[in-house]
Amino acid sequence: MTKELDCRGLACPAPVLQTKEALEKEHPKVIKVVVDNEASRQNVSRFMESQNLEVTVLQEGPDFHVTGRIGKNAATEAPVEKKPDTEHKKIMVMVANDCMGHGDDELGEKLMMSFLKTLKEMGEELWRLVFVNNGVKLTIADSNILPVIQELEKEGVHILVCGTCLTHFNLLDKKQVGETTNMLDIVTAMQLADKVINI
Repeated sequence: MTKELDCRGLACPAPVLQTKEALEKEHPKVIKVVVDNEASRQNVSRFMESQNLEVTVLQEGPDFHVTGRIGKNAATEAPVEKKPDTEHKKIMVMVANDCMGHGDDELGEKLMMSFLKTLKEMGEELWRLVFVNNGVKLTIADSNILPVIQELEKEGVHILVCGTCLTHFNLLDKKQVGETTNMLDIVTAMQLADKVINI
Protein backbone atom coordinates (compact mmCIF):
# COMPACT_ATOMS: atom_id res chain seq x y z
CA MET A 1 0.00 0.00 0.00
CA THR A 2 1.26 3.48 -0.93
CA LYS A 3 0.22 6.66 0.89
CA GLU A 4 0.64 10.01 -0.84
CA LEU A 5 0.62 13.37 0.93
CA ASP A 6 0.69 16.81 -0.70
CA CYS A 7 2.22 19.11 1.89
CA ARG A 8 3.09 21.98 -0.43
CA GLY A 9 2.39 25.37 1.11
CA LEU A 10 2.60 24.00 4.66
CA ALA A 11 5.12 25.34 7.15
CA CYS A 12 7.05 22.98 9.40
CA PRO A 13 6.24 21.00 11.40
CA ALA A 14 2.96 20.32 9.53
CA PRO A 15 4.53 18.07 6.83
CA VAL A 16 6.31 16.01 9.50
CA LEU A 17 3.17 15.76 11.64
CA GLN A 18 1.08 14.63 8.66
CA THR A 19 3.74 12.06 7.75
CA LYS A 20 3.84 10.81 11.34
CA GLU A 21 0.04 10.54 11.53
CA ALA A 22 -0.17 8.63 8.23
CA LEU A 23 2.54 6.16 9.29
CA GLU A 24 0.93 5.57 12.71
CA LYS A 25 -2.66 5.20 11.46
CA GLU A 26 -2.28 3.55 8.06
CA HIS A 27 1.11 1.74 8.25
CA PRO A 28 1.80 2.07 4.50
CA LYS A 29 4.69 0.14 2.94
CA VAL A 30 5.52 3.26 0.89
CA ILE A 31 4.80 6.88 1.75
CA LYS A 32 5.30 9.73 -0.73
CA VAL A 33 5.32 13.30 0.56
CA VAL A 34 5.51 16.37 -1.69
CA VAL A 35 6.92 19.53 -0.10
CA ASP A 36 7.96 22.84 -1.60
CA ASN A 37 10.85 24.02 0.57
CA GLU A 38 14.26 22.77 1.64
CA ALA A 39 13.54 22.87 5.39
CA SER A 40 10.53 20.58 4.99
CA ARG A 41 12.53 18.27 2.70
CA GLN A 42 15.22 17.87 5.33
CA ASN A 43 12.77 17.44 8.21
CA VAL A 44 10.51 14.91 6.45
CA SER A 45 13.53 12.94 5.21
CA ARG A 46 15.10 12.83 8.66
CA PHE A 47 11.81 11.82 10.28
CA MET A 48 11.34 8.98 7.79
CA GLU A 49 14.89 7.79 8.45
CA SER A 50 14.18 7.85 12.20
CA GLN A 51 11.31 5.44 11.46
CA ASN A 52 13.72 3.04 9.70
CA LEU A 53 12.43 3.85 6.22
CA GLU A 54 14.63 3.85 3.14
CA VAL A 55 14.39 7.43 1.88
CA THR A 56 14.79 8.83 -1.63
CA VAL A 57 14.28 12.42 -2.73
CA LEU A 58 13.48 13.64 -6.24
CA GLN A 59 13.31 17.35 -7.04
CA GLU A 60 10.89 18.50 -9.73
CA GLY A 61 11.02 22.27 -10.16
CA PRO A 62 10.46 23.87 -6.78
CA ASP A 63 8.94 20.70 -5.32
CA PHE A 64 10.63 17.82 -3.49
CA HIS A 65 9.12 14.33 -3.69
CA VAL A 66 10.27 12.51 -0.54
CA THR A 67 9.59 8.77 -0.62
CA GLY A 68 9.97 6.42 2.33
CA ARG A 69 9.89 2.64 1.90
CA ILE A 70 9.92 -0.11 4.46
CA GLY A 71 13.29 -1.83 4.07
CA LYS A 72 14.20 -5.47 4.57
CA ASN A 73 15.65 -4.78 8.00
CA ALA A 74 13.04 -2.30 9.18
CA ALA A 75 11.63 -2.80 12.63
CA THR A 76 7.95 -3.69 12.82
CA GLU A 77 7.37 -0.91 15.32
CA ALA A 78 8.58 2.67 15.01
CA PRO A 79 11.48 3.44 17.34
CA VAL A 80 10.69 5.50 20.41
CA GLU A 81 13.39 7.67 21.89
CA LYS A 82 13.57 6.98 25.59
CA LYS A 83 15.53 8.56 28.35
CA PRO A 84 18.63 6.45 28.74
CA ASP A 85 19.58 5.31 32.21
CA THR A 86 22.38 7.69 33.01
CA GLU A 87 23.85 9.37 36.03
CA HIS A 88 23.95 12.69 34.18
CA LYS A 89 21.03 15.06 33.81
CA LYS A 90 20.09 16.09 30.29
CA ILE A 91 20.00 19.88 29.97
CA MET A 92 18.58 21.54 26.88
CA VAL A 93 19.40 25.19 26.21
CA MET A 94 17.09 27.08 23.86
CA VAL A 95 18.60 30.23 22.30
CA ALA A 96 15.95 32.52 20.80
CA ASN A 97 18.04 35.62 20.16
CA ASP A 98 21.37 36.53 18.60
CA CYS A 99 22.38 38.61 21.61
CA MET A 100 21.78 38.33 25.35
CA GLY A 101 19.53 40.80 27.11
CA HIS A 102 18.01 44.05 25.87
CA GLY A 103 19.44 47.51 25.45
CA ASP A 104 22.89 47.46 23.85
CA ASP A 105 23.23 44.89 21.05
CA GLU A 106 27.03 45.11 21.00
CA LEU A 107 27.13 44.26 24.69
CA GLY A 108 24.46 41.62 24.13
CA GLU A 109 26.63 39.91 21.50
CA LYS A 110 29.61 39.87 23.88
CA LEU A 111 27.43 38.41 26.63
CA MET A 112 26.08 35.72 24.28
CA MET A 113 29.64 34.81 23.23
CA SER A 114 30.66 34.53 26.88
CA PHE A 115 27.54 32.52 27.75
CA LEU A 116 28.02 29.98 24.95
CA LYS A 117 31.74 29.60 25.77
CA THR A 118 30.87 29.02 29.43
CA LEU A 119 28.28 26.33 28.59
CA LYS A 120 31.21 23.87 28.43
CA GLU A 121 31.27 24.04 32.23
CA MET A 122 28.04 22.02 32.29
CA GLY A 123 30.10 19.06 31.11
CA GLU A 124 28.19 15.98 30.00
CA GLU A 125 24.90 17.39 31.29
CA LEU A 126 24.73 19.80 28.31
CA TRP A 127 22.66 17.65 25.96
CA ARG A 128 20.95 19.81 23.34
CA LEU A 129 21.50 23.36 22.14
CA VAL A 130 18.48 24.59 20.17
CA PHE A 131 18.43 27.77 18.07
CA VAL A 132 15.09 29.41 17.19
CA ASN A 133 13.90 32.80 15.92
CA ASN A 134 16.79 35.33 15.82
CA GLY A 135 19.03 32.75 17.49
CA VAL A 136 19.45 30.92 14.17
CA LYS A 137 21.57 33.88 12.99
CA LEU A 138 24.33 32.61 15.29
CA THR A 139 24.67 29.42 13.20
CA ILE A 140 25.48 31.05 9.84
CA ALA A 141 28.83 31.81 8.21
CA ASP A 142 28.80 35.54 9.10
CA SER A 143 28.37 34.91 12.83
CA ASN A 144 31.28 35.80 15.13
CA ILE A 145 29.94 33.19 17.56
CA LEU A 146 29.90 30.34 14.99
CA PRO A 147 33.32 28.86 16.00
CA VAL A 148 32.13 28.54 19.62
CA ILE A 149 29.01 26.62 18.54
CA GLN A 150 31.04 24.42 16.18
CA GLU A 151 33.39 23.58 19.06
CA LEU A 152 30.44 22.57 21.25
CA GLU A 153 29.18 20.31 18.44
CA LYS A 154 32.63 18.68 18.14
CA GLU A 155 32.51 17.98 21.87
CA GLY A 156 29.27 16.03 21.44
CA VAL A 157 26.54 18.59 22.07
CA HIS A 158 23.59 17.98 19.71
CA ILE A 159 22.82 21.26 17.92
CA LEU A 160 19.31 21.78 16.52
CA VAL A 161 18.50 24.77 14.28
CA CYS A 162 14.88 25.68 13.47
CA GLY A 163 14.22 25.21 9.74
CA THR A 164 11.15 27.46 9.74
CA CYS A 165 13.23 30.25 11.28
CA LEU A 166 16.10 29.77 8.80
CA THR A 167 13.59 29.89 5.92
CA HIS A 168 11.92 33.01 7.35
CA PHE A 169 15.26 34.87 7.43
CA ASN A 170 16.34 33.34 4.06
CA LEU A 171 19.35 31.72 5.75
CA LEU A 172 18.76 27.99 5.14
CA ASP A 173 21.70 27.63 2.75
CA LYS A 174 23.99 29.73 5.01
CA LYS A 175 23.70 27.47 8.08
CA GLN A 176 27.14 26.11 9.02
CA VAL A 177 26.49 24.05 12.11
CA GLY A 178 23.89 21.69 13.56
CA GLU A 179 20.91 19.85 12.22
CA THR A 180 17.97 21.63 10.58
CA THR A 181 14.98 20.75 12.72
CA ASN A 182 11.28 21.38 13.26
CA MET A 183 8.96 22.07 16.16
CA LEU A 184 8.09 18.40 16.64
CA ASP A 185 11.77 17.60 17.28
CA ILE A 186 12.10 20.60 19.59
CA VAL A 187 9.00 19.69 21.64
CA THR A 188 10.13 16.05 21.84
CA ALA A 189 13.57 17.19 23.05
CA MET A 190 11.90 19.35 25.72
CA GLN A 191 9.94 16.30 26.93
CA LEU A 192 13.08 14.18 27.15
CA ALA A 193 15.22 16.82 28.84
CA ASP A 194 15.55 16.92 32.60
CA LYS A 195 15.85 20.69 32.44
CA VAL A 196 15.24 23.37 29.78
CA ILE A 197 17.01 26.74 29.93
CA ASN A 198 15.62 29.52 27.71
CA ILE A 199 17.84 32.41 26.62
